[in-house]
Amino acid sequence: MKKITLIVSMLFLYVTAFTQTNEVEAAKMVLRKYHDAIQKLDAAGTELLFTADSKIYESGGIEGTYVHYLEHHLGPELQVFKSFTFSDYKADVKVDGDYAFATETYNYTIVVAKDNFEIKRKGVATSVLKKIDGKWKIMVSHSSSRK
Repeated sequence: MKKITLIVSMLFLYVTAFTQTNEVEAAKMVLRKYHDAIQKLDAAGTELLFTADSKIYESGGIEGTYVHYLEHHLGPELQVFKSFTFSDYKADVKVDGDYAFATETYNYTIVVAKDNFEIKRKGVATSVLKKIDGKWKIMVSHSSSRK
């Protein structure tokens, strides 16, 4: 009986750890899809990665929902960029039930199309994601950068 209990306990721990790993990877995939879109300078469809009532904070500013941020900030910026590339990207994600907490660190380089002006920064972002109808979506995103 003790052997069966031990085996069942070990199986439960394995399944729990496997599920946790899958959820972490699924949440990371949402973050990657967002960064991939930014690097392509094409944010079409990225609103599906965010909750309708999302909150975006960037470098000390409150940007509103992601849709507002996209329409009034990010979208217009992407139109004047020649390129936007991330490097040294790392993401740490912790899952707790239907919520995931992410910290991303990266470097990025922006080249402005008009004059090839180059902007290089170190960046960090923290995000809270929520699982809704089986899909991870970003609820809150706060990013900042420095030279």
